[in-house]
Amino acid sequence: MTATSSTTTSTRDLLVDGVLFDIDDTIVDTRTAFAAALAGVVAAYLPALPDDEAAARLREVVAMWRADPHARYHRYTSGQDTYLHQKMLRANDLHAAFGGPPLDEDAFTAWNAVFDEGFRASWAAHHETDPVLERLLAAGLAVGALSNAGTPLQTAKLEKAGLLERVPMLVGVDTLGVGKPDPRVFLEACRRLGTDPARTAYVGDEADVDALAARDAGLVGVWLDRPGARRRPVDESTVTGVHVIRSLDELPGVLGLD
Repeated sequence: MTATSSTTTSTRDLLVDGVLFDIDDTIVDTRTAFAAALAGVVAAYLPALPDDEAAARLREVVAMWRADPHARYHRYTSGQDTYLHQKMLRANDLHAAFGGPPLDEDAFTAWNAVFDEGFRASWAAHHETDPVLERLLAAGLAVGALSNAGTPLQTAKLEKAGLLERVPMLVGVDTLGVGKPDPRVFLEACRRLGTDPARTAYVGDEADVDALAARDAGLVGVWLDRPGARRRPVDESTVTGVHVIRSLDELPGVLGLD
């Protein structure tokens, strides 16, 4: 599969010939979608609280879901668990922490329906995604997506966010049976993009599994460290040999477009 590209300008002086993007919290505002999904879960499953306490609890619920303190999702991306089973475990982690009932498989099926309704309805691109993509494509760069989620889910997410025609889904966790930080997924994404890894940037919101793992696989790592709470603590002294940006708006300059 060859990713979308344009040849209106020369890439001779650019740092790269192609850009691979992480999806969640990089080009799609998944944090907001998680908040919508978990608001439905909180209303349906957790004890009621006064309004002034409910908002703070929802923020804590979203933070715990994103942090995944028991590394359930990592077991999925490393081929040790299934998507739905790790999600059920994470749902029970939340309930144990915030006073919800235990979920067996039948109860989790209903829980997941509540979650997915809010989640899928709220998929949208970050506000700076569109103009940055237009600049990259106008410069003749090949663009595609590499994600640690399943290909069908992420394809639907890109389509709902209006990005799929410009950012084709190239590699998901189901492509090779493992996900980032395994170097094989980065190299397979470059193969499908049609670019040399050394001339390919990978942009993601996590320092370790995105920027540093891309660097270790021979790509140009770019850590998108947006202002606000990080998913997990980061030892910034370990983040070396990669570019660090605070907004996607900074990406064209890092790649030599300015």
